[in-house]
Amino acid sequence: MRPDSAALTLGGRLALTAASFLLMVIATMSLGPLIAGGGWWWLCAFVSAGVFFGGAGLRALRLPSALVPLLECVVLLLLLTLLFGGATSIAFIVPTPDTFGVFGELFTGSQRTIAQQTVPAVAVPALGFALALGVGVLSILLDVLVQVARVPALAAVPAFVPVVIPGFLVEDGAEIPVLVCTAAAYLLLLRIDVRVSRRARMAAGGDEEVATVSAPKRVPVASTLGASLGVAATGLVVASVLAASTPSIATSLLLGNGSQGALFARGVSPFIDLGRDLRRPEARPAFRYLARDGDRPNFTLLTLDRFEGDVWAVTEAPVDGDNTVDEIGAPEGLGPEVATSEHPIDVLVSEVRTTWLPVPYPSTKVDGLSGSWYWDDGPLTVRSVDTNTAGQSYEVTRLEVEPTVEQLRTAGPAQSVDAKFLDLPDEVPAIITDTAAELAGTAATPYDAAVAIQAFLRSSAFQYSTEAPVEEGYDGGGFDVIASFLEAKSGYCVHFASTMAVLAREAGIPSRISVGYTSGSPTTERVDGVQRVEVDSHDLHAWPELYFEGVGWVPFEPTPGRGAVPEYSRPGAGQSQTSVLPNAPATTAPATGRPELDPDRGLAGGTSGQGQDAAPLRAAVLLIAVVALLLLPAALRMLQRATRRRRIRAGRAPADAAWDELIATARDLGIEGAAVVTPRGFAARLAERPALRGAEPLAALVRLRDAVERERYGPGAGGAVGDTVPVDSRSLETLRHDLDLVCRGLATDARPAERVRATLVPMSLADGIRRASGVRTADGA
Repeated sequence: MRPDSAALTLGGRLALTAASFLLMVIATMSLGPLIAGGGWWWLCAFVSAGVFFGGAGLRALRLPSALVPLLECVVLLLLLTLLFGGATSIAFIVPTPDTFGVFGELFTGSQRTIAQQTVPAVAVPALGFALALGVGVLSILLDVLVQVARVPALAAVPAFVPVVIPGFLVEDGAEIPVLVCTAAAYLLLLRIDVRVSRRARMAAGGDEEVATVSAPKRVPVASTLGASLGVAATGLVVASVLAASTPSIATSLLLGNGSQGALFARGVSPFIDLGRDLRRPEARPAFRYLARDGDRPNFTLLTLDRFEGDVWAVTEAPVDGDNTVDEIGAPEGLGPEVATSEHPIDVLVSEVRTTWLPVPYPSTKVDGLSGSWYWDDGPLTVRSVDTNTAGQSYEVTRLEVEPTVEQLRTAGPAQSVDAKFLDLPDEVPAIITDTAAELAGTAATPYDAAVAIQAFLRSSAFQYSTEAPVEEGYDGGGFDVIASFLEAKSGYCVHFASTMAVLAREAGIPSRISVGYTSGSPTTERVDGVQRVEVDSHDLHAWPELYFEGVGWVPFEPTPGRGAVPEYSRPGAGQSQTSVLPNAPATTAPATGRPELDPDRGLAGGTSGQGQDAAPLRAAVLLIAVVALLLLPAALRMLQRATRRRRIRAGRAPADAAWDELIATARDLGIEGAAVVTPRGFAARLAERPALRGAEPLAALVRLRDAVERERYGPGAGGAVGDTVPVDSRSLETLRHDLDLVCRGLATDARPAERVRATLVPMSLADGIRRASGVRTADGA
């Protein structure tokens, strides 16, 4: 008789369902440090409730127990359709083939958003779908363990999955209060299971053929409180140690250090190496645009604001879910006296595939994008957390800022900008300090110093070359490279932009570097009378931006032959109408390919790089961790089996160890009753099984029974379990042989599914956990 699986009352099963639901939703709170806001948790709680209580309703209809988990999967599908299927579903709940297409796109988008976001991540629809799906699957697994397999002690395995994930991603792991509440919810589930099982046993009555010992209807609280508190305290200590000691991916030696290793990484390499693609012989189309007002701006992808001596880098910051692109914030430092005007530009992306959107700086809004896009405070760059630029068609409204020379010249000291834009490492090469002093030393204002630096770099002494830095070994943007560049006076946009930005900081002018595209090349094609402009990989570019109080960030163009020099930055501005300095070389950029700006995202067709290479590795590590958790019960059972066999070999209560292992094997295979009958009674039950009716297996079973009875009840019985009993080695060998023979017979009798369950979900281990907490097992122990 199996009261746990057949005779639980409807109220008892509902109580277990409620406790299981409580455990799952509390464990899901562990993801709080990784995800911004609280809406995602309510979404997960809704899906989990639908799965658990949907299963409870199906069981109330007296459906076969094995069928309920399959129907719970159907319930989960219907819930996902209701939440994410939209117009592709029938009546918003019945999925269609198009719905599964939407699910595929959301799942793919969730992989991108996991790879692209920093923590705390914005819960975009793709991420919400992944969370709802994951929590739904874990809820089904937990329900199977509690209601079908009747091993609620193993419910800790699916509940532990969301608890352990933060430990891989952030330094502190899951929050301690959540760990405490999760442990309390787990103990509550065990306590409810004990009471539900006891009432089911007492309602069903005992087996009339064997003697049983039943527990009283009410158990004194003091009899189990100490053990329960001990288990709870142990669980909390272990969970806390795991949360504190699990190496986060951000600091793991396996996955690298710094933000580039984080699960929610921005995916942008901070080191610029434009030369690799600039040296490619063929250009690749990037995007095209129509500017109704005739605008020809640069298009910014990202802004580098942190100089570390060797490289320029992006300051990492999580996405702000409130910064949607339908209304982009005001440019930093822009005063009301500066003239501005808005101009719409229609953009159609060709082969650029990056999470950074090409937009002019500054812009006020972007319309028509698919996916979730957000703008960053400060640089106003636009990036996605669940899609990329491939095939995007959008309208960006450019804010043209037109400062006068007088406004720039009279700008006061930069006080409202972050001091990081002036940071330089302590050891600056002498050629840099000397050059900055020579150019800015006689300048009357910071503006005049900036114009002098730009004019110096655009003079005939410097040449544009993508080959010289490689041939002479100074390619890049660090201090040593800049020093070599100032001596060789030959390089490309990275060298010119880096040099001007560093010289500006040395002169006390805040600076940063923007990376993106120049204005492109007009074509003869017109759309509604508007000329179409093509931008390709030849147009990839880097340029410095300098900050002036009351005006904000304004671009300069120190690279000769690339881009257009802003009117306000030319010597004698307001007197000459030419857009390029007279002494600038007439060279143009060679017809070469796209710079390798972003190894993590292909900017012209391909999508290769370290960010994408790391994403599968991160996913593999998490998958291995989850699989390890699922296999933990099997590993513990193997350890327990090995321990008992060592006891047999060592002669430490060998018959008792062999009998315990026999009972555990039987329990794992679904044979109950060992704990409520004597060894002789249980051996009689086992002898009725077909595989043990043969002469040899039956004789082995009888020898095991006699050995344990002699050891427990014979002369000299009553010693401690660990005491060594004088037994000759031949008897120990016979004991081991008999145990193996009987266990093989039990396994032969079992169905394949029962053998798999016995390996992966050993019920004897769950009984041991219950006994450790001072509660009774399913069969009364």
